[in-house]
Amino acid sequence: MKKQVITYIGLLGMTLTAVSCNDFLDSEPIAEVTTNVYLHKEGDLAAYAAKLYDDNDILPSHGSATYNLGLFRLDNGTDNQTSNTPSKLFVKGQYHVSEDGTNLWKSYMKKIRSTNYFLERVPNYLEQGQIKGNSTNIKHYIGEMYFFRAYIYYMALRDFGDFPIVKNELDDDYNNVREASRRRPRNEVARFILEDLDNAYNLMSKVPPMSNRLTKDCAALLKSRVALFEGTWEKYHKGTAFVPGGNGWPGASADYLKGFTIDLDKEIKFFLQQAVDAADIVASSHPLYGDYAALFNSVDLSSMPEVLLWRRYSLASGNTSYHWVVSYLQRNGGGNLGLTKSFVDSYLMKDGLPIYAANSGYEGDDTYQHLFADRDPRMDQTILKTGDLLSTKPNLIEYIKASDKCGYFYRSPIFEGQAENSCVTGYSLRKGLNTSGDMQPTNESYTGCPVFRAAEAYLNYIEAYYELNGSLGGNCDQYWKALRTRAGVSTDYQKTIDNTDMSKETDDWGSYSAGQQVSATLYNIRRERRVELVAEGLRLMDLKRWRALDQVRAYQVRGVNFWDNIYKLYTQPTPEDASEPLKSISLIEYGNTSETANISAKSDQYASGKYLLPYRKNKANIGFDGLTWTTANYLYPISNVEFKLTTAVEGSNDYSTSSIYQNPGWSTEDGTLPNE
Repeated sequence: MKKQVITYIGLLGMTLTAVSCNDFLDSEPIAEVTTNVYLHKEGDLAAYAAKLYDDNDILPSHGSATYNLGLFRLDNGTDNQTSNTPSKLFVKGQYHVSEDGTNLWKSYMKKIRSTNYFLERVPNYLEQGQIKGNSTNIKHYIGEMYFFRAYIYYMALRDFGDFPIVKNELDDDYNNVREASRRRPRNEVARFILEDLDNAYNLMSKVPPMSNRLTKDCAALLKSRVALFEGTWEKYHKGTAFVPGGNGWPGASADYLKGFTIDLDKEIKFFLQQAVDAADIVASSHPLYGDYAALFNSVDLSSMPEVLLWRRYSLASGNTSYHWVVSYLQRNGGGNLGLTKSFVDSYLMKDGLPIYAANSGYEGDDTYQHLFADRDPRMDQTILKTGDLLSTKPNLIEYIKASDKCGYFYRSPIFEGQAENSCVTGYSLRKGLNTSGDMQPTNESYTGCPVFRAAEAYLNYIEAYYELNGSLGGNCDQYWKALRTRAGVSTDYQKTIDNTDMSKETDDWGSYSAGQQVSATLYNIRRERRVELVAEGLRLMDLKRWRALDQVRAYQVRGVNFWDNIYKLYTQPTPEDASEPLKSISLIEYGNTSETANISAKSDQYASGKYLLPYRKNKANIGFDGLTWTTANYLYPISNVEFKLTTAVEGSNDYSTSSIYQNPGWSTEDGTLPNE
């Protein structure tokens, strides 16, 4: 099948004009182009949608000439990986209303308006025969716009829950806008998203008009994600203020929702069944690509049937588009990303046994060699270890072999002075690493970025089926074994389940829902998802929908077993065949001297005498005392400005008359902290 590619080029941009007196719905009009001329040709439709492809705040990307790890940094702030400081969401007193002056609500509404502008006009134009071009292609581009509206609404559902459902462009009347701002219960929002995705699926082609476009299978995959998200959210947050009809649900105070009723169990079943059906469409028609690492480190992903959509980057003249992901990875595995001990321990042995199981063959974590021995091969393809090739043309790499002049990984950049080039846990990312010297540090990177891949559909199917039926039936066996086969792990997942001791899985936040550990079967479904999709930006979404954060209290993130043996890589470096000796580093443990520390203390109460503690080498680090989840943070607060603009009387400061209600635990006042 012809693959779909997103190319970073400056496609026709449509600047947006303020048309509404309500700022949160303001958006720019299509710059001074008369509507009786524009959007009447196939090329116009393609160009309009292209602007949404180019928006890095919608579909995942490696960015455009931005200095970071792109897609791979998005899981920072979870139990999978971290930067040098934790997410403010996990530190009490750090996250407040209108944090950093951001207004996600306004941003989503502006993006929704741009899709509504199109959808309010173009289908009518098509029905009236007013669009020139190929009818199949025209329908495809209309389908793309339904997809983008659905995706934006999915982000709003994920972040805010209840949300206004606005299908039309609004006029300048204050009261009309105020009424349209009314939030609808999240289950209705989710159903609306699925309807848009059904429209997208029915209108789009399997092979798009251009190679850089979405397809109907992308719509099916997103439908499975949204339906699974909502079904599990409603299941695990049932009875709380985060679900319509639950205790303390703020929508109950809205006059316009007084007649609202919901059969929550019916809704849960509906969404889970939708997830199963949609995931099966994709999983049954897209085999997994044999080389897991190549999905993330290749320049061209077009030959991989697993990849439904990807972004192309290129340094070709006239089509320049690049990122810096590989440059960071080649520089000794930096990028201000460190994988956690919790995540590393979740990898099974090749034979499918957890590391603690009897006769697993696990050799311990005192050295990289022991840690990686006979483990799930995805571990080796995701995490760097001593001896791994970094670059054929090394630059800013500390370990260069005299024999071949290539750069190799020797030790993680724990002590790097610049945060952007560091790894604070000692477990450096390998996923996405391309060893070409053309992408050495200081050079631009141009590997492709996967946006949607079918492996997610396999995982969505297994989880949704089990959540719906309480057993593994249907195609669960086929899809789980396919994931294990591609990974190079024993396909006997039942052996994994039977040998799982949940008391030894407490460090994995995903082992919990509502403060209680789940069954071994469900946990291993979640484990498979964690390992397969790590560093692809889905972990926090998963943890929130599972309600897997209630138990996070004074949690200390741990990194590599530093003090048994790995410390010698820094104090007594002896790399084989090195062109130049590596610098020896003096270890200054926190709390042991008056000098500024560069490492957490071996004797730290949370280190078990072994483990690196990334937040505990500096008392000023906001994560020093551990991570604690605040229940209100399952949803983001709505900015104060939205309440100002939706009061009963325009310009009033009586926010109680606003047509919008705040999310549970949050105030309407800027700068305030959640109640809990």
